[in-house]
Amino acid sequence: MGSRPVDVVEAFLHHLAVERGSAANTLRSYSGDLRRYVDHLTSSGVDDLGAVRESDVSGFVVALRSGPTPLAASSAARALAAVRGLHRFAARDGLVAEDVAREVAPPALPVRLPKDLTVDEVDQLLAGCIGDDATALRDRALLELLYSTGARISEAIGLDLDDLDVEHRTVLLRGKGGKDRIVPVGRPALTAVEAYRVRARPGLAARGRGTPALLLNARGGRLSRQSAWHVLHGAADAAGLTAKVSPHTLRHCFATHLLAGGADVRVVQELLGHASVTTTQIYTHVTVDTLREVYATSHPRALR
Repeated sequence: MGSRPVDVVEAFLHHLAVERGSAANTLRSYSGDLRRYVDHLTSSGVDDLGAVRESDVSGFVVALRSGPTPLAASSAARALAAVRGLHRFAARDGLVAEDVAREVAPPALPVRLPKDLTVDEVDQLLAGCIGDDATALRDRALLELLYSTGARISEAIGLDLDDLDVEHRTVLLRGKGGKDRIVPVGRPALTAVEAYRVRARPGLAARGRGTPALLLNARGGRLSRQSAWHVLHGAADAAGLTAKVSPHTLRHCFATHLLAGGADVRVVQELLGHASVTTTQIYTHVTVDTLREVYATSHPRALR
């Protein structure tokens, strides 16, 4: 059973693009990682994917983590995910006899807790959008939506007018991999969005060529991700919180504040659009740390 690695990689990427509808960024990352894998196999004298052993795959991971320019554990894990996907595809389609990459474990990832703001700090951040002009009204609507729904910035700027259901107080978010979800929207966010839609959006829309996008830029087109990040950064700067803010800050706060308030982790998983609850559980670490701190400072026998 002969299968040149480069040919199987090409077939696998075509499968991801056509049958799985993978995003362009995913395809680009997989292509680079798999090209590196093919080079590793070639340098090891392996020119047939069917001849690859589990030790070859493990050796690839070791090679990624060593040498003059070692990859971070997260990057090596991503590359291994691409390789495991390749071998799973090849075994499923009968191109190789078995999936030799199935049992290869990724390198251990360091636990990095997401940046978090207190509820008061979020209030300061939202108050950083001041003014009654079109830009200020739009910026406030954007930030309120991000915190109220836990949307990724890309999901927020991807909203169209019809995606917001004011009557039922929900919004349709289009997540990664074409996975849509309906999320509740709080009253402050709805109020901010309605003020923007009535008093600001018509003027911005008149400068463009007509678009269903909810959030518009100064030229009447859809707001870009980079511009949305600048809005968040500007509000953080005005509130004196710049060092604590990243593009996902309000999404992190959404999750952490819900869990701290007693929300079930699986409900938060659904709201965030995570495929696995394991991804959501990183936010429980923040909550546990908070509980531990409260316990240590509040319980009469905590420090005895």
